[in-house]
Amino acid sequence: MVLASEEQQIASILESPNAPLLANRLFSALEEEKKRREYFYRDIDDDMKVEFINGEVIAHSPVKKEHTDATGLLYKLLDTHVDIHQLGYVGYEKVMTSLTRNDYEPDVVFFKQEKAAHFKKGHWKYPAPDLAVEVLSEGTEHRDRGIKFQDYAAHNVEEYWIIDPIAETIEQYFLEGEEYKLHLKLEEGMIRSKAVLGFAILVRAVFDRKVNLEALKGIME
Repeated sequence: MVLASEEQQIASILESPNAPLLANRLFSALEEEKKRREYFYRDIDDDMKVEFINGEVIAHSPVKKEHTDATGLLYKLLDTHVDIHQLGYVGYEKVMTSLTRNDYEPDVVFFKQEKAAHFKKGHWKYPAPDLAVEVLSEGTEHRDRGIKFQDYAAHNVEEYWIIDPIAETIEQYFLEGEEYKLHLKLEEGMIRSKAVLGFAILVRAVFDRKVNLEALKGIME
């Protein structure tokens, strides 16, 4: 799907004789959405995994074992590497990432030290990360490849991984200009992060516990 640029979208509206009316309706709709977002912040609690996307509250169903396994195995490696080298902060599953309009809870996120230095006890609303990782499931794939793909890029998330726990593949995207470009898609071999200095692992380490353990040993040596 090819999206029109902001300039093209604005130009299309300005071509309409109803442009002022459309602008007023848009402003009113966004003000109402802002109120719903405030209610969302008020009503959520620690037991909920929910996101606020384009004005709607999205509640997540329980995920399958392969989703949890891939998330946990990657988090273990990434968090250990980041801690050892004091590179920043790694979070997973319920890190509320608040962007201009939407609030997401990516499966794994990494923040460089410049951002992480501002996180204190009680912190619960986070800025755009430097690396975002989404693990696909049937109910979320369209958002992971759609609105989140667009929104992370728009907010300068340097690197984005999409992990398919069924096919056991990792797609790695780098931000080039204003868009993500696919750098690689692997079932085997080594993947090296651009956002996380020195982080390089075998793709299989995200899907195979034995390989993961060997990778963890290598990180800790």
